[in-house]
Amino acid sequence: MNDRERSIETQLIHAGEPRPRIQGAVVMPIFQSSTYDYDGEPNYHDVRYIRLNNNPNQLVLNEKIATLEGTQDALVTSSGMAAISATLLTVLSAGDHLLALDCLYGGTHGFVTKDVPRYDISHSFIDGDDSDSWEQWLTPKTKAVYIETLTNPLLQVADIQAVAKFAKKHGLVSIIDNTFASPVNFRPAEWGIDLVIESCTKFMNGHSDLVAGSVAGKRDMIRHIKERLDHLGGSLDPHACFLLHRGLKTLAIRVRYQNESALKIARYLSQHSGVERVNYPGLESHPQHTRAAELFDGFGGMISFELHGGGETADRFLKKSELAAVAVSMGGPETLMVRPSQAVHSNLSPEERARSGISETLIRLSVGLEATEDIIADFDQALSMVPSATA
Repeated sequence: MNDRERSIETQLIHAGEPRPRIQGAVVMPIFQSSTYDYDGEPNYHDVRYIRLNNNPNQLVLNEKIATLEGTQDALVTSSGMAAISATLLTVLSAGDHLLALDCLYGGTHGFVTKDVPRYDISHSFIDGDDSDSWEQWLTPKTKAVYIETLTNPLLQVADIQAVAKFAKKHGLVSIIDNTFASPVNFRPAEWGIDLVIESCTKFMNGHSDLVAGSVAGKRDMIRHIKERLDHLGGSLDPHACFLLHRGLKTLAIRVRYQNESALKIARYLSQHSGVERVNYPGLESHPQHTRAAELFDGFGGMISFELHGGGETADRFLKKSELAAVAVSMGGPETLMVRPSQAVHSNLSPEERARSGISETLIRLSVGLEATEDIIADFDQALSMVPSATA
């Protein structure tokens, strides 16, 4: 049985590992070397050099992540945004057009709307829940469609199957940011998506101690992205590779606990009088719950919710919580909360946030590994100062 036939728990431990083990080391050593003996490589991009993404630590991770995602190849990068930018700048050229989901992570939104246009690349935003409307945005120059598995921060679930079919019908490259789900909960390549991006800073590593990214897909596509990344300089250093390698080994047990805990917390929040709305695909009230249940093996550790009152009320709640850190990022062992309007989406104008449904009272919650009952008890005391709907 090869690695790809084994369960994901086993793949996380064994896929991509060197055999025989290097000097018998059970744990992959850190190769803290920037350069290696030249061995007659005929191509610049194959020369052994750390910026060219072929350090032993990088190569092992590439193989492991490709196995997890169910793709031919993968590439680790210095951040999630390095993976996103290198991918888009490889797939798109001057004069091309991109279709993108109308609710994106703030960094991606900024790159698409402010940076990419400088390269004479245009874009149109699409409603991920309305596949009948997509064709109206097509142009002869449309080359790719970009979506997120679960949107940041509203936890919407686009019609991913329709996206894959639409892309194939029109000869587009389909790209998805799978960060909120991770390959434990969803493997987009199995559903026909061409390129899968992860911000490995988050759930993939799971320890809040590094920044990294990855992109996975067919070998020829990853090769082209690698060559672009070689020029942009977004390689992942060996020590960060080591930390990510270590973090991946516990991905399945972490994510499954966070799935279970988040569902309980989402149900608690949905019943609290001080909470106006909860966005979590595991709730039956979520507009795309049925779709999420069909696609995903778990609903994830991310929740967003809106409180009654205004932005000041949301800030008081954040300060009153004793367990959750008020911080950006997600997927770590600590529960994290943030107001997207003041942090991860602050680069959007108030009008853009309003169009995207990001209110001043919206709170994004990354459920950590603390005891679920302790998180709920903490939120209960922190919500005591929030006005109820009938107040």
